[in-house]
Amino acid sequence: MSRTVSASSNPSRPNSNSTTVIRLRDGIHIETDRTIVADARSAVGDVNVVSHAHADHTFRTTPETVLCSAETAALVRARTGAEFEYTDTVPGIELLPAGHVVGSRATLVAGEDDRRYLYTGDFSTRDRQYLDGFDPVPADVLVMETTYGDPQYRFPPQEELEGEICDWLADHDEPLFLFGYSLGRAGKLQHLARRATNRPIVVSDAIRNVNEAIEATTDIIFDAEPFDVNRLSGDEIVVLPSNRSRTDWVRDLVERVGGSMVGFSGWAVTNSYRYRGGYDTTFPLSDHCDFDELVSTVEAVDPEIVYTQHGFADEFAGHLQKHGYDARPLMRHQRSLLDFGSE
Repeated sequence: MSRTVSASSNPSRPNSNSTTVIRLRDGIHIETDRTIVADARSAVGDVNVVSHAHADHTFRTTPETVLCSAETAALVRARTGAEFEYTDTVPGIELLPAGHVVGSRATLVAGEDDRRYLYTGDFSTRDRQYLDGFDPVPADVLVMETTYGDPQYRFPPQEELEGEICDWLADHDEPLFLFGYSLGRAGKLQHLARRATNRPIVVSDAIRNVNEAIEATTDIIFDAEPFDVNRLSGDEIVVLPSNRSRTDWVRDLVERVGGSMVGFSGWAVTNSYRYRGGYDTTFPLSDHCDFDELVSTVEAVDPEIVYTQHGFADEFAGHLQKHGYDARPLMRHQRSLLDFGSE
């Protein structure tokens, strides 16, 4: 079941009889003079947007042409093997750097009702190492992800957090196993580990695949070697995908070499993340906005209507309503994109 809401045009504007409809179906559908479909698994519109290359935002059925950045196109191809045409330019639609992962883009649509529709995709307003944060722009209608749209999720200042992580890495000489999403935190962990130490950095095949796609399309370089479980000397810092933290072979390996497991996620604001992942230590390193940054984004965009999705969509819409915004959760009892998004 989809939730449908209409963004009616302002009578003071031209084309006042026009109505643009925002739908959550398979992806986000913005139906104006054409149907724009963003981050769908198989739905096809007149324009098909992929905001970034995380698996829950890319397609199973490939449209003829995809609107995305060159980096996202390269990463999707590297991660899925899909062959497709892409463009980063469509009249009336502007892609804006979203600051989530390499290649991520927000989508700004000029509607036939002379309104501006901003779909953030996953985003972060913080500058983080080789990524610049999202710079909000004015829009009449805002469709935003609210992964951390609860006041308990407030992150430390980025520079302070990165300094803390580097100090911790420098102070520990046992084998270290760092866990983060293959596309996103894993890359930043490699850079932080190199900043903190001169130890060898090794990465899984999935992370190395992402590294190579990023290196081929940007000036970002990763100083890492392939991970070989049979050739560990004990001095390495091992960076692995988050979903490997609970696998038996990883836990057996960490125990055998006397290593420490370190988890990185915005969910690490609460202690439950450490226990759920079986980590020795955790840090709230995230590629999303925290609660205060979400609020600041709404204030900067200054929309007439806000639609929220992912994570704490209901709670964040309720917070905005208390502060005078017309805010509505676009995702209610629906998970056509994965629960709580992806990092």
